[in-house]
Amino acid sequence: QVKVAESGGGSVQAGGSLKVSCKMSGIMVNKCGKGWYRQAPGQSKSLVAYTRNGVTTYGDDWKGRSTISQDESQTTLFLQIDSLKSDDTAVYSCLARCFEGGVQYDYWGQGTQVTVSS
Repeated sequence: QVKVAESGGGSVQAGGSLKVSCKMSGIMVNKCGKGWYRQAPGQSKSLVAYTRNGVTTYGDDWKGRSTISQDESQTTLFLQIDSLKSDDTAVYSCLARCFEGGVQYDYWGQGTQVTVSS
């Protein structure tokens, strides 16, 4: 059974930093890309950062002030966000995108709320 669970969200003041984590289990890490997405109120889910096979892609406005990383086991994913602004307030969700036999399987966590106050 695949499990994806985020943690580390919370409230932070504008200009500050935050690091959120995502613990994954039940996946074959070498067959999965992993990423962070965010969804602000009234908006669709959008890419923050995604990494697979050593290649990392950042969404617009995120390169340079966010960093995606993994632990050595590749089962815990991190997202460090710096220079937070009020527009960053959103639910941040973790994705494990796994490939098996030519089929893509997406596993999402429930998300963690990040609230930035000015």
